[in-house]
Amino acid sequence: MRSIYLLMPVLLPVFLLQSCKDEQKKDEATATPPVAQVKTPTFEADSAYNAVATQVAFGPRTPGSEAQKKCAAWMEQQLKQVCDTVYIQNVKVTGGDKKELPCINLIGSINPKAQRRILFLTHWDSRPWADQDTKDKDKAVLAADDGGSGVGVLIEVARQVKKMGLSPDLGIDILLTDVEDYGKDVWGEDSYCLGTQYWCRNPHVAGYKAEFGILLDMVGARGAQFLLEGVSRQYADGVQQMVWQAAGHAGFSSYFPYTEGPAIVDDHDPVNKITGIKTIDIINLSQNPQSPFPAHWHTHNDNMQIIDKNTLKAVGQTLLQVIYESAGNKAM
Repeated sequence: MRSIYLLMPVLLPVFLLQSCKDEQKKDEATATPPVAQVKTPTFEADSAYNAVATQVAFGPRTPGSEAQKKCAAWMEQQLKQVCDTVYIQNVKVTGGDKKELPCINLIGSINPKAQRRILFLTHWDSRPWADQDTKDKDKAVLAADDGGSGVGVLIEVARQVKKMGLSPDLGIDILLTDVEDYGKDVWGEDSYCLGTQYWCRNPHVAGYKAEFGILLDMVGARGAQFLLEGVSRQYADGVQQMVWQAAGHAGFSSYFPYTEGPAIVDDHDPVNKITGIKTIDIINLSQNPQSPFPAHWHTHNDNMQIIDKNTLKAVGQTLLQVIYESAGNKAM
């Protein structure tokens, strides 16, 4: 997760000048939707938790490290077990400090021939600096939550979809992006999300399109709250509302309150701007614009002690709800 965030000032007057019609829309969105009668597999939080622990055991997955190579090989193996086709982008990207960095993006596709597609993505690398800590600021973080949790959830989601099966007219793509957290404010916003920026300009399939995308970032911590993130509201409000309703259908509305949060520079930003795929961010946030991220963010406390199976379950089951509701719905 980035060390910078945007309050999107151009949006503030819009929110402050909402009409009664807009208030009615908000009331309708926050009202408890009818329970969707769709059959979904059961997300196994123990499996996701173990996947997070495996990544953390490799050590910090920073560009050029042995941990990066070992974790990428492990993720490739995992994706091959649960996806029909696996693509690997092993490339070089340029950091904000002008260094050439090895970048390994992995993409697992389920039902690769289906025209209707849903994109799920998360970054898997570790931040090379604990810049928000009080000690050892120049050492890399383990990134159990900010990196590992999203991978753990998506691998388990894919495993459950493979077990239950999916309508052949709907496909799923799982994008695990590298070199997301090798960025600094002084280098500019584009120094973040380097692996995702590369994929956006060089997708695994030429002309790739999806109906919508869902980014996971910091989705495993105890007590997490996934607020309505601002960039998601701007580019993909309908997708955001659909996902939050699915969380309610799955029984996890307490994790997904209809509360507006700040706008964050994250991997969904280039996906929206470069590919045009309407993509939202499920991210643990507070309403404090001066300090929107959890206390373990970019510190050495981002380890397995803060990972909660209940949070992993809430996110993973919500994604399965989205998938199987979409399988029975028309394209958005």
